[in-house]
Amino acid sequence: MCSMDDREIWQRLYQAAILETNREKTPAQIQVTRAAIDARLREFQLDHGGTHEEQQAIRDALRGLKVLEREIKQEEPSPEG
Repeated sequence: MCSMDDREIWQRLYQAAILETNREKTPAQIQVTRAAIDARLREFQLDHGGTHEEQQAIRDALRGLKVLEREIKQEEPSPEG
């Protein structure tokens, strides 16, 4: 069984990724966050899927990470300039 801290790890990492102001560090933050979410999803298999609230929070976080990735790509300088 997981402790509350285990469940909150991905949430803390997600907050850190969203709040990161150094865009050069953000892709790494996203990668670490996704790994933590994947680990938590694997834990769901052991504890029958976690709570509905956490499942929804994970879906929301994954959508937020996708938005953040798109923003970073849009901020990248184009190869021509």
